[in-house]
Amino acid sequence: MLNDDVKNAIQGAYRNWLNARGLRPRSGQRAMIAQVANALARSNDPDNGASPICVVEAGTGTGKTIAYAVAAIPIAQALGKKLVISTATVALQEQLFHRDLPDLKTAGALDFSYALAKGRGRYVCPARLDSLLRGARDEDGAQLALVEQIVPDVNQETRELLRELYTAVTDGSWAGDRDSWPAALPDSRWALMTTDHHQCSGRRCSYVSQCPFFTAREGLDGVDCIVANHDLVLADLALGGGAVLPAPEDAIYVFDEAHHLPDKACNHLSFRARLGLAREHAEDCRRLATELMAEPRSSDALRRRLAEVPALCEELDHGLSAAGRLLGALLAGAGRKGDTAVEYRLPHGVVPADVAAIAGTLHHALRKLGDALEGAEDELSRQLDTGGAAAQDRYAVMGLSIGRVQRLAGLWRSWAEPDPAGAAPQARWIRASEQQSGADLEVCAAPVLAANVLRDSIWTRAAGAVLTSATLTALGKFDRIVLRAGLPADCVFATVPSPFDYRGRACLAVPRLAADPGDPVAHTREVADWLDANLDRAEASLVLFASRKQMREVYDRVSLGLRDRILLQDHFAKQELLRLHRERVDAGEGSVIFGLASFAEGIDLPGGYCMHVVIAKLPFAVPDDPVEAALAEWVESRGGNPFMEISVPDAALRLVQASGRLLRTEEDTGRITLLDRRVVTRQYGRRILDSLPPFRREVA
Repeated sequence: MLNDDVKNAIQGAYRNWLNARGLRPRSGQRAMIAQVANALARSNDPDNGASPICVVEAGTGTGKTIAYAVAAIPIAQALGKKLVISTATVALQEQLFHRDLPDLKTAGALDFSYALAKGRGRYVCPARLDSLLRGARDEDGAQLALVEQIVPDVNQETRELLRELYTAVTDGSWAGDRDSWPAALPDSRWALMTTDHHQCSGRRCSYVSQCPFFTAREGLDGVDCIVANHDLVLADLALGGGAVLPAPEDAIYVFDEAHHLPDKACNHLSFRARLGLAREHAEDCRRLATELMAEPRSSDALRRRLAEVPALCEELDHGLSAAGRLLGALLAGAGRKGDTAVEYRLPHGVVPADVAAIAGTLHHALRKLGDALEGAEDELSRQLDTGGAAAQDRYAVMGLSIGRVQRLAGLWRSWAEPDPAGAAPQARWIRASEQQSGADLEVCAAPVLAANVLRDSIWTRAAGAVLTSATLTALGKFDRIVLRAGLPADCVFATVPSPFDYRGRACLAVPRLAADPGDPVAHTREVADWLDANLDRAEASLVLFASRKQMREVYDRVSLGLRDRILLQDHFAKQELLRLHRERVDAGEGSVIFGLASFAEGIDLPGGYCMHVVIAKLPFAVPDDPVEAALAEWVESRGGNPFMEISVPDAALRLVQASGRLLRTEEDTGRITLLDRRVVTRQYGRRILDSLPPFRREVA
């Protein structure tokens, strides 16, 4: 139950915010505030036994950020818990921190403090910048062979950028956050100058007082609200919880864009490795141990720790070679009529006994190697205080090796250990991989569901949780998110409709086409012809495709006049493409975006920036995706219908997301065209159509 003080704080903050903005209360927003508050209040009533978890689908324009924040902040304060707001993207994280929360604090007169939390990889490492500028050389000028793995030679342009960044972070004019640097920092360059927890020496680093990551981390201690992202939350939970963020027992979570959480959890639990590259890493590890044992400055204790590493690396190399032969034969046997298969997924995730045996041997060898390297790292850490920059570099290279070994151990463990009876399996597959060095074999493993992990690490431990998004239901039900996220059945489930006038401001058209998407050649030809004949070159349009192949073929087939107006996703970085699109529209020109799934959600093109959304076909998942195929196989093995239980709900949800690109504000207008007659000709089509917002329909 909510006590009067908390009720008054929530109501007062909302009233103040509305008055300051000159707004009238929205029924949907008020309903969401009430649902969130009542669900989280269960945390203060343990005798009730109901889960303090609220799952709210809030349509576009609801104002869900203010709704969950104005309800959750006073409750978290009253319970003595920290509120952790987690987003799927850094972009929304930045918006919350720089715009939405300051607005609520000021306009709502709500007294709370907040801080931004990002993963280590979003911050520059000043020690790494120092190493890059210094080069892979010791103070006496000696070359450190394997340090070049983390300190490669860089060209003059990159060196000048590194020097600029180093100066800015050490003189305090830049916080070291990638997202706050005024210019774009390409991934290839950024990867040079950041680090991970394996390579970071923590409080023993000579740059710790100037470290952007540790400075930001210290800022989390005394605040009421932490703005994080799903990847950081999951990484922290993988370490047991409480490493960077509060432990779940001390936190109330709000997962915004919550429909991404299950997939992100699966990604965090996935492993993949190329066997040839793994053998190269084993050789790097052997050379590192040999080099360190030969160094005069190395202690006897370090040499003892490293003594068995060369033999362990040799054992690992032999094991990887044997695994390659077995898996190569498995892949070859999967081919048909003499053709060599490019990819092979193990049916039901069951690993053949001989492969499982070699996987177990590899896992054991990697565990022993990891233990030896961690012991060596402990000895290297003792030299950090007196060994200068060279000691820092050696520690980082050792950390790099440990990280590689641990990830490889996780992969082979997932192949060695059978799945628990009755549980959703791991998808396990192998793939031929062509590299510059020649043919290689990639070994992969991924859970088909992360439900058990999310349940055990969050839902059963957290003081409370809110999951919200504009797309949490599929076909009007919450079954999909319950299955994939492992949510308890007694959550509070609520749907808050959008305030938009869908029927009055938008039209959904399904034109009469002859071709069915089941005939991809004919359908692609008809899509191109329809776009040529019907797309208005003078307005802004977004054309969404379910496959890159069809997108490229349609682009090649349309007339030159239309092609000149098209901005193709593959031709530009996403933000650059959107900038060019807006620039064209602002100049009074027409512009057409051709995009894939990443353009079907998360992009905001209000008003005249998007007047027409064209969806080439229903966004069913790629049928040969190994994880989706393994999930379908598991559902079928339990007597289910994977097409109706998985494929159709997933496609319906993606279609809602795609159609949501049209109306971004209450004043927007436009039309959506779906070039897929299956919503009319198939039995499941009506269910998919009825799951969309209530657009005015024109179905031929």
